[in-house]
Amino acid sequence: MKQVPTAAVAAAGLVGGYAVARWTRKRPLGGVVLAAAGAAAGREWHRRAGAPATAALSALYVAGFAGAHPLAKKIGAWPAVFTAAGVVAATTWAVADRG
Repeated sequence: MKQVPTAAVAAAGLVGGYAVARWTRKRPLGGVVLAAAGAAAGREWHRRAGAPATAALSALYVAGFAGAHPLAKKIGAWPAVFTAAGVVAATTWAVADRG
């Protein structure tokens, strides 16, 4: 059975977390989506790439979430979220999924 790329899980966590928070107007619910996807991706990162890569990718995931906020003031909310998700997905693919 083919594995789901963790790049897709991480990107979906960022986009899905924002979408849920925006459409439900409940930011903590968006945080649950963000955290669940991050935890699922993190388990696979550790299995596929080891602890140092997991730490780096986890830091990038959190930085993507945090960095989308100031970026949104410059380019808009959805473009910022998609930019952050794209950076996280591309890096994740290169580090954990490509092999």
